[in-house]
Amino acid sequence: MALLSLQRNLPVPSVQELASEPLDAVPSRYLRDDVDDPVSNPCNPFLQIPTVDMSKLLDAESQAEELHKLYSVCRDWGAFQVVNHGVADELVKSMKEKSRDFFYFPLQEKKRYAQKEGSVEGYGQTFVNSEEQKLDWSDMLFINALPYEDRKYNFWPDRPQGFREALDRYSGEVKRLALSLLGFMAKGLGLEAHEFSKDFEDGLYHVRMNYYPHCPQPQQVVGMAAHADITGITVLLEFDETQGLQIRKDGYWVPVKTLSGNE
Repeated sequence: MALLSLQRNLPVPSVQELASEPLDAVPSRYLRDDVDDPVSNPCNPFLQIPTVDMSKLLDAESQAEELHKLYSVCRDWGAFQVVNHGVADELVKSMKEKSRDFFYFPLQEKKRYAQKEGSVEGYGQTFVNSEEQKLDWSDMLFINALPYEDRKYNFWPDRPQGFREALDRYSGEVKRLALSLLGFMAKGLGLEAHEFSKDFEDGLYHVRMNYYPHCPQPQQVVGMAAHADITGITVLLEFDETQGLQIRKDGYWVPVKTLSGNE
C-alpha cells in the first residue's frame, strides 16, 4: 500500500464543517460534470462483485478450487470481496467506532492532526495540487501505519481513548491479510507463495479513514473521484450498510453490496 511522494498538497476547507452550515447550494469546486463519474453513468445491476473465501484458501481440501476462483477474479475484475478473512470482529468494530468518534470531534481538535503542506499524511484531503482543482465531498485522516520506523505519532490521534492501540492492532492484521492474499495470488499463477509477498514484508502500509458528510446536492458531487489505485494491494473496510463504493467493469459501474458477519 505504497504512496508516491507529493511535492504539494494544498490545504482546503473541511467538508464536514461546510455540511454543518445551512447551504442552499454546494460550492462550485465540489460540483462535478465528469462524464466518467458514477453519478453521471448508469450502473449495471446484473453484475456482482465476486467473493473469495479465505477459509477455503487455507483448507487443503478446498484450496485448489478457491485458488482457481481467485485467479479468475483477479484476471477478470481486479477486485473482490473477502469473507472469513480472520480479522476479529471486535477489532473491526473498534476501528470503525473510533474512526467515527474522531470525525465527530470539533474541528479545532481534528486540526491538531492537520496535514502539512507537501505531505498527504494527517487530517484533510488528498492530492490537492491547484486552487482550480475539483474537490471530493469528503474529509480524511491518512496515517503511515507500517513499518514502525515510518510512524509519525504526531498524526496519530490520542482521542478517542484507545484509538492508537486499535489502529496499531488493525494495521498489523491488515498486513497479515494482505501478505496472505498476495501469497495465494502467486500460487494461483503456479508460483511459490513468497514470490509476491516477499516484496511487501517490509513495505509501506497506510491507513486512510474517509468521512462523507450529508450533502444538499448529492447527485452533483462525489465522495471520492473515479481513480485507479497505485498501490500493490488495497484492503477496504466499509463502515456501514450505506452503499456508495463502486467498481468499474466492462464500461459499467458496479455497486459493492455490503456483506455481514466476519467478512
